[in-house]
Amino acid sequence: MKQLIIHCAPDLTQAALLEESRLVEYDTQYPLDSQRAGSIYMGRIVNVLPGMQAAFVDIGLAKNAFLYIDDLLPVHLDKQPKIKPSITELAEVGQTLMVQVTKDPQGTKGARVTTHVSIPGRWIVYMPNADYIAISRKIDLDVERQRLKQLAEGSLLPGEGVIIRTGAIGQSEEAIRDDLQNLRELWSAIVSKMEEAHAPARLYQDLDLLPRLARDVITDDVHEVWLNDAKVYEEMKQLLRKQQPSWRGRIAYYDRKIPLFDQFGVTEELNQSFRRKIWLPSGGYLVIDQTEALTVIDVNTGRYTGSIDLEQTVTDINREAASEIPRLLRLRNIRGIIIVDFIDMSSEVNRAAVMENITQAVRKDRSKTIIVGWTKLGLLEMTRKRKK
Repeated sequence: MKQLIIHCAPDLTQAALLEESRLVEYDTQYPLDSQRAGSIYMGRIVNVLPGMQAAFVDIGLAKNAFLYIDDLLPVHLDKQPKIKPSITELAEVGQTLMVQVTKDPQGTKGARVTTHVSIPGRWIVYMPNADYIAISRKIDLDVERQRLKQLAEGSLLPGEGVIIRTGAIGQSEEAIRDDLQNLRELWSAIVSKMEEAHAPARLYQDLDLLPRLARDVITDDVHEVWLNDAKVYEEMKQLLRKQQPSWRGRIAYYDRKIPLFDQFGVTEELNQSFRRKIWLPSGGYLVIDQTEALTVIDVNTGRYTGSIDLEQTVTDINREAASEIPRLLRLRNIRGIIIVDFIDMSSEVNRAAVMENITQAVRKDRSKTIIVGWTKLGLLEMTRKRKK
């Protein structure tokens, strides 16, 4: 059972997603927040670096954005040259171009941008210049994958591309075509704005928190949405009425004296889950250290002593940690390179069991997560796509 809990205050909006009463995702928005990841800008190239095959682009932020050559070449692999050209053949100082932020500024680094524009909708991601069709890997039924692919092939104009999102499973042809048409109209408005803009200028900003939740989080497997603000409650009802008429009875207004997050145990879970040291139910614990380059997670037996032998004790802790770590990555929005130092195991069977646990757990994550595998030192390498 999934529940979305939205707590609104004058200075902060907080959203918490619960799965079986456990907190798995958390997001916030302050009134002056400016969503950058996903936003589209008219930028001006201010520096070209042949040695790095990259350019810096002024998009109006404090730091210039970074544009790598792969983000200038055609997105369709079949249309890319066999030998990669020098970036000086594709970009020059003073040139203006449309770019989209793929990663927010972080620390001393500016934003990462691309010319491969993609605009997410309810059921699809629209790529106006991609010329290919991709289907979410989480759609694993061959019949449904084929249906959605044929639907996309019959709906796209020459040069257009789409990614079919997981939520499109079982959706009608009309619903998906409507989503595509809405995104086409949005793209047309962005292009029109670009023709009148002077770089640097923002052409499109991704949705604020509430409409983004309605688009990306509130799916058929979310059973309840609770809000504590009457005005926002009405706004969310209107959003969902347009997108999902079947949602009429599953959104509720909360008006009790006990704070909304306290009522659902969110406050307590937030306090526990954002510490450096995280205790596991068995008595083991995790230590999470983040740097600018990567995140390291150390697994420890702690108070758990087991009951059979050392190998079994270690395996039990590691499997428990393997199931918990993906939840903490989602909740804390940890992205980039992640290294997990599990307790050493001598059995390959046990190592495979731990790998299976973590593989199953990451499937619930909406962000692309890749488990690279074990290093020679027995560390587990993984990556989680970084946006913000």
